[in-house]
Amino acid sequence: MTNLTLKDIQQAKKTIKDIAKKTDILESVKLSEMTNAHVYYKCENLQKTGSFKLRGACNKIANLTEKEKASGVIASSAGNHAQGVALGARMNGIEATIVMPATAPLAKVTATKGYGAKVVLEGLVYDDAYAKAVEIQKESGATFLHPFNDKYVMAGQGTIGLEIFEQMDYNVDTILCPIGGGGLISGVAVAAKSLNPNVKIIGVQTANIPSMYESMKQGKVTTAFKSTSIADGISVKTVGDLTFGIVKDLVDEVILVEEDEISEALLFLMENQKIIAEGSGAVTTAAILSGKYKPRKNENVVCVISGGNIDVNTLHKIIGIGLRKSGRRYTFSTDILDKPGGLAELSKIVSAFDANIITANLSSEGDLGKLNAKMTLETFNHEHIEKVKKAIRSAGFEIVER
Repeated sequence: MTNLTLKDIQQAKKTIKDIAKKTDILESVKLSEMTNAHVYYKCENLQKTGSFKLRGACNKIANLTEKEKASGVIASSAGNHAQGVALGARMNGIEATIVMPATAPLAKVTATKGYGAKVVLEGLVYDDAYAKAVEIQKESGATFLHPFNDKYVMAGQGTIGLEIFEQMDYNVDTILCPIGGGGLISGVAVAAKSLNPNVKIIGVQTANIPSMYESMKQGKVTTAFKSTSIADGISVKTVGDLTFGIVKDLVDEVILVEEDEISEALLFLMENQKIIAEGSGAVTTAAILSGKYKPRKNENVVCVISGGNIDVNTLHKIIGIGLRKSGRRYTFSTDILDKPGGLAELSKIVSAFDANIITANLSSEGDLGKLNAKMTLETFNHEHIEKVKKAIRSAGFEIVER
């Protein structure tokens, strides 16, 4: 375990106090009612640059030597560390190069360039960008700023833990924290466990890239990758050795959530908390909504929303996934008679059950004398969908679900 201490985190708090803001803690009334607990959000999506990464990046830059600053800095990032480094470098008059995955949201790429950094796109996930950054660093001699496996970075992220305890008057039972490479949860765990050894620290990862989960399971740093994820901010195939040492010693459990559960959580945050989060910021909510973490009655739970830098096009797709997952969108196709009023018969059945037709497309793909009708309905829930399907089938229509 690295020698990261509470004192390091307290010093980081002083170092970045004029840069990073103390973000709000808001209660989720809906989640509290659903769980009979007290569930709160630590809203790092409201941080400058839209994520917690500013804290660690600026603390690291503040601790560089003059020689290191003069050489310029280079970093690899899925997008949020990139913005923190770019802003911190600009504030200190340092040249910055950032390597990001080609899959990084356009909003993050544009914002990073807007802070004055040179951006290089490489690979599908963070690890690909990291390899390219190491290559460029060897050629340029720039100072490499690691996004998570660094004592100063972890100390900066740990200031979130200090703020949570201050804002909750030290009345905290559990903190749910996203995990990518492990920098955020490492800093938060050191801060929280130093202030209260009995507090539970729960990490949440995407099941598509369960690197910390597998590392904990194997007892050593383990690479894990199944597929890309909408939680791009935590898309890290191999965690850090320093972060793993802390997580192994201080984190109580690591939970995995699926992509559709993350989408549903994003929709939940928008509708019930009026919070725009990115995929990685929604995983803690997904852990509770999915029932994979079940708070005890009256337990004080703080969910860290790590960031809100989500591309609008991605958000549009995710809303669709979330609506389908929650039973509020239903798409199907069926054959209707190719005659005047053929569609009206199907529409009448749907409207009789208070389902709203959003789209209805006809094609001649059906058998002779028939048309294929594809419909997307706005529905209330899964139970409502089943009632509509039963009525359509009872009228003699065969349903093909999309």
